[in-house]
Amino acid sequence: MLEISSSGIRYEAGTIGVITLDRPGKRNAIDDAMRAGLRDAIENAAASSDLRALVLTGSGVAFCAGGDVRGMEKRLEEGDRAPELGWRRQRSLHWTLELFHDLPVPTIAAVNGAAMGLGLDLALTCDFIVAAKSATFAESFVHRGLVPDGGSMYHLPRRVGLAKAKDLVFSGRRVDAEEALAIGLVDRLAEDGSALEDALAWAAEFAARPATAIGVAKEILNVTFESGLEEVDRLGAQAQAICYSTPDHRESVRAFLASRRSR
Repeated sequence: MLEISSSGIRYEAGTIGVITLDRPGKRNAIDDAMRAGLRDAIENAAASSDLRALVLTGSGVAFCAGGDVRGMEKRLEEGDRAPELGWRRQRSLHWTLELFHDLPVPTIAAVNGAAMGLGLDLALTCDFIVAAKSATFAESFVHRGLVPDGGSMYHLPRRVGLAKAKDLVFSGRRVDAEEALAIGLVDRLAEDGSALEDALAWAAEFAARPATAIGVAKEILNVTFESGLEEVDRLGAQAQAICYSTPDHRESVRAFLASRRSR
C-alpha cells in the first residue's frame, strides 16, 4: 500500500484507500494547509483505477475538531479583502468535497472521537458513518456566528430529516453516539478503538462487489432526491446497458448457470 503524507493529511492508497486527518495535537482541526492536503489526497483517490472503497478517519483521540480557530483569528485581519478571500477558500473547499462526494466507490467515515463543525461536515460527505461509542457530534458553527459551510446543509436533512437538521444547526448542541444512531446521523456503532477496523471490514464487503455496478448505482442514488421517477428510470436504463457489457455481469451469469447445470 502506497502512503502519501501532506500537510496534516495521510493517504494510504490501495484497493481500499484510507485518508487520515493527521494533526492529533490540534485534534485534527482543519487549517488551510490541511485543506490543500485533503484536496491532494482526494484527487489521488479519484485518479486511481484500483480503488474500490475509501475510508476517512482521524488520528489520536478526535476525528476532527472542525475549522482551526486560530486561522479564523488570522482571517479577521484580512480587512476589505476578507469576503473575496473567504469566497475563494470556500470555492476550493467545495470543489474538494464535491469530488469526494462523487467518487464512484463507497466511502465510509470511521469517526473515532469528536466530530465538530467542519469535522461533522466531512463525515457527512461520506456514504456511511461508523462511530465509536464515545464519539460526539455537533454542528458547532453557530457558536462562532457562522453557518455550516462544508455541505452539511445538503447532507444533514437527507440523513435526519429537515426538522432535526434545523435543531442541530440552530442549537449547535452535542449529540452522543447513541442519539446519533437513533436519529440516523450515523449508520453503525463500534467499540472504542475499533471504528477504523469496523469501517475497513465494511469497506471490504463493498470492494468485493462489481465496481461498475456500484459506481453507476451511486451516481444515480446521489441525485435521486433532485430527480423525478422518469429521470431516475432513464438513468437506470442507461446504467443497466453499461452493466450488461461488463465482465462481472457475463461471468456471474455463466457461473450461476453452470452451478444450476451441475446439480
